[in-house]
Amino acid sequence: MPLSSSSAFSQDGRRMGRFAHGVLLLVAGAAQALSLAWPWARGQGDGPLSLIGGYGRPLWWLQILSLAVLARALQTAQRPAQAAGRAMLFATAWLVATFWWLFISMHVYGGLPAPLAVAAVLALAAFLGSYYAVAAWGWQRLRPAGAAGGALLFSAVWLLAELARGWLWTGFPWGAGGYAHVEGPLSVLPRWIGVYGTGAVAAWLAYGLAYGLAALLDRQGLRPVRLVATAAALVLAWGGLWWLRDAAINAPSAERPALSVALLQGNIPQDEKFEAGSGIPLALGWYGRELRAATAQLVVAPETAVPLLPQQLPEEYLDLLREPYLKKDGRQAALLGIPLGSEEAGYTNSVVGWQPGQIQDYQYDKHHLVPFGEFIPPLFRWFTQMMNIPLGDFNRGALGQPSMAWAGERLSPNICYEDLFGEELGAHFGNAATAPTVLVNFSNIGWFGDSVAIDQHLAISRMRALEFERPMLRATNTGATVAIDHRGVVTQALVPYERAVLQASVQGREALTPFARWVHAAGLVPLCLAALAVLAVAWIRRRKRPVQGL
Repeated sequence: MPLSSSSAFSQDGRRMGRFAHGVLLLVAGAAQALSLAWPWARGQGDGPLSLIGGYGRPLWWLQILSLAVLARALQTAQRPAQAAGRAMLFATAWLVATFWWLFISMHVYGGLPAPLAVAAVLALAAFLGSYYAVAAWGWQRLRPAGAAGGALLFSAVWLLAELARGWLWTGFPWGAGGYAHVEGPLSVLPRWIGVYGTGAVAAWLAYGLAYGLAALLDRQGLRPVRLVATAAALVLAWGGLWWLRDAAINAPSAERPALSVALLQGNIPQDEKFEAGSGIPLALGWYGRELRAATAQLVVAPETAVPLLPQQLPEEYLDLLREPYLKKDGRQAALLGIPLGSEEAGYTNSVVGWQPGQIQDYQYDKHHLVPFGEFIPPLFRWFTQMMNIPLGDFNRGALGQPSMAWAGERLSPNICYEDLFGEELGAHFGNAATAPTVLVNFSNIGWFGDSVAIDQHLAISRMRALEFERPMLRATNTGATVAIDHRGVVTQALVPYERAVLQASVQGREALTPFARWVHAAGLVPLCLAALAVLAVAWIRRRKRPVQGL
């Protein structure tokens, strides 16, 4: 074969190899998204999740396996820029496959042309994916020689990328890897280190899995004795953590009777929800009837269940709803999602509460607002003006607003994706005597259609229950309307996209988890400092060795 033909063949082979490598990373990224809520698992398994045929399940092993593909791709990268490019492919595919349903809100309900809606989702995913590209670049630059050091550094840079995604530009950490572990062996960790720490441990395991499998295939570099010792240490550590968690969860707590609750799911069509001739009268009529007819000790209606400001409502409408709950000898309380405010004072996305003998309504105002939904970032008003969605700039509520005390429980509301920010919920947990005993989420995921967004949001709420070991009640417009216990287990649930009332019960908890204590005192700073310390040690050691070229 002529030399030129041989060279061309070699170049074609390298191109095919790069193409196959890229496809594998794209597939692995999509698998990372599917691990958060495997949609084809709906209706499988035990308990309420199977009985209602409603919710996708997380697959912890798929999260680790798919991340191991990225870890191996970085292990074989020759240059930092190559490592960054591989991480960018993986992360962009993962994030697009995670929140593709934003297309529904922008195109179907917002009227944004489909090409622009697709471009917006891709741009957001690529922008957030760049955090992981930077992390991979740094890992390759500082990569230690040994497998143990490489695994620790990979875990640290992954953690920093996840923290950056959850904090920068008000944060959008939806789909963080740790949420795949609300079930499985790593579900013992959130009470100590939260979702981000759990994700970092998963990254460490993924790196070790990739390295170990590669060594087995190469039949070199892997010592059986070290492998067995490492596996035994992991099993013992996991067993000890599980025993400690089980002992804490089952420790005797203050005796309190179960609180009966009614969670309202109005299933108001999203394209009619704010229409005067359809959705508004439907919402006012159905929620009004159910609030007055309920017999549970606590009745909860979801985010913007009443879609109008109080001054826009029919005369005496709210007074009629309050009446059964304000009686001094009454045995019922209610929490209701409703917008509040005025053009002069500004508006808030709020929850109001009514209970017997109460002079003034309890009020919670949403603190963590949704970009493009509840506030418009600078320079992006042109984008929101292209959509036919009732958007606006809302006022932020204070961080750590007081709970509503009722029937021996302290009920702490959070609205929509506020439960994505465990470090902000932690502001309520400074003192066991005043900390919430029950968390209550008010949501409307109707903007995203019949999509996996419901399943993903359920996993987020379950993770908060694991971190704080508090039950979580979820009242939503279309789902997931559920009761979650302090172990992160769904105990009662409604079928999504049906108009119904969930009759459930809840029993609050008093003890504070280690995560609740340190996240209240220092936020996520301890995790950030731990990761930076690993990078600092790697940098100091790396200075003694030649740096690879860009």
